[in-house]
Amino acid sequence: MRPDVPKEVRAGVSLSLSGAFGLQGEQALNGLRLWVEYVRGEGELPLGPAGSRLPLRLLALDDRSQAKLAKENVLRLLTHDHVDLLIGPYSSGLTLAVAPLAEAHGKILWNHGGASDAIFQQGWRHLVSVPSPASDYFRALPLWVKQQDPEASRISILYAKTGSFAEQVAHGVAESARAASFDLIRLTSFDSPIRSVRGVFSEALEPEPDLVVGLGSFQDDIAIVRQRKLFAGVRSLAVVAAGLAAFHMELGDLADGVIGPSQWEPGVPEEPRSGPDSAWFYSAFQRTFHRVPDYPAAQAFAIGVVLTDCLRRAASLGDES
Repeated sequence: MRPDVPKEVRAGVSLSLSGAFGLQGEQALNGLRLWVEYVRGEGELPLGPAGSRLPLRLLALDDRSQAKLAKENVLRLLTHDHVDLLIGPYSSGLTLAVAPLAEAHGKILWNHGGASDAIFQQGWRHLVSVPSPASDYFRALPLWVKQQDPEASRISILYAKTGSFAEQVAHGVAESARAASFDLIRLTSFDSPIRSVRGVFSEALEPEPDLVVGLGSFQDDIAIVRQRKLFAGVRSLAVVAAGLAAFHMELGDLADGVIGPSQWEPGVPEEPRSGPDSAWFYSAFQRTFHRVPDYPAAQAFAIGVVLTDCLRRAASLGDES
């Protein structure tokens, strides 16, 4: 057990450093590492009486994008490492897998990487989240397309059957498409990973839509965009993965004009209530990791900022506090 007065604060996280979510998991881990460095630069964590501060240590385990391993990692962090702070994994499926464990142990799960609406519908008390819900990812898209092209009237939404994230994004798009007066709204589910893009498209592209939205894994979205020639007449194309810099690196010119959602973008005007602004984050991340940050890194850093502020206000490591 931890002593009554700890010498440090231990933050534990299970992240996908390999497997299907490895790209986003690495970004998230670097976002958390930068948060640790930021805390150290600010004089460690503000905690306890008379403004005392404690050093912060991050324990990270690889769940290989597997729910079973994510649960094993979280149990180890809770029962063996006795972490003071439990940070969630990347992806909605893995977050849904580990959240019941956090709830059972009375431990707050600081969620940066799970956006499915299902996460917020379970009534879990021990959950703090920063991402906007999945159903909002593309909610503004149909109206925006309609404003750019008033004649647009047909939308085709392709979404992966796996998990609840893609389905929730799809439902959000469909709801907003109806509100934007699209005449034809076609929803087509597919098995992930996509084995035959042509087979999926044969159903989704008849009649030819004005807007196509693809909702799958990073590699599913890459596969869809690689087949852009199959829907050359489609006026607008959107996929979730287009919000990541790696999307353009993978596809080159094929990525041009593809629309994507993002939880954060550098250069967007803001006045943060706590922590540094985006300019600091972008510069510090690039200087430290020699690459530009994507939104998975920003939202992981953001949960650290929220967490730090909560500790300062509570002056306690107790989860109920």
